[in-house]
Amino acid sequence: MSAGHDSLLYARVETILAGEITDGDLQVGDQLPTEDSLIARFGVSRITVRRAIQNLVSRGLVEIRRGRGTFVAGRKITQDLKELSGFVEDMHALGRKPTARVIGKEIVTANATVARQLELTRGERVVRIRRVRLGNGVPLSFDETYLPLEIGKKIMTHNLKVEPIFSLLERKYDIPLIEAEYKLDAGGR
Repeated sequence: MSAGHDSLLYARVETILAGEITDGDLQVGDQLPTEDSLIARFGVSRITVRRAIQNLVSRGLVEIRRGRGTFVAGRKITQDLKELSGFVEDMHALGRKPTARVIGKEIVTANATVARQLELTRGERVVRIRRVRLGNGVPLSFDETYLPLEIGKKIMTHNLKVEPIFSLLERKYDIPLIEAEYKLDAGGR
């Protein structure tokens, strides 16, 4: 089996599990299936499963508890939004031009995870904003922000290319939001 093939496999396992966590099929605090059952489910090697889990850990989606297994981690609501604006500073430091492209603004129903984080009931309507962040025009990460409906509607009317969502929220509305960021592997594609 070539290394290239293997890397696609672990990415697929990672993506499917991340999707189940995001959709609330796997809830915060739930234990992930054992390595053996993931190996059986996906038909992949142990090393592939481990690599996928490791990536989920580094994305903050799951945590490994020694001797007990792997569990879905609590999503951190970022009340302190400064770290999110860090992307722009990082890019400037690297001498790259940071830009963000909004790829979707829509009203969706809150799944269990989102509802819990925003202190709403499941199925309530929320606004989801999806953006790609780029450095010198190269997509580096993708983020999804969920906001309560009223605030989200106001935000939708702003030009998010020019004004970062977070500085807008900090200045105009003092509210929690959830932010999930997915790093894109920009290497060699």
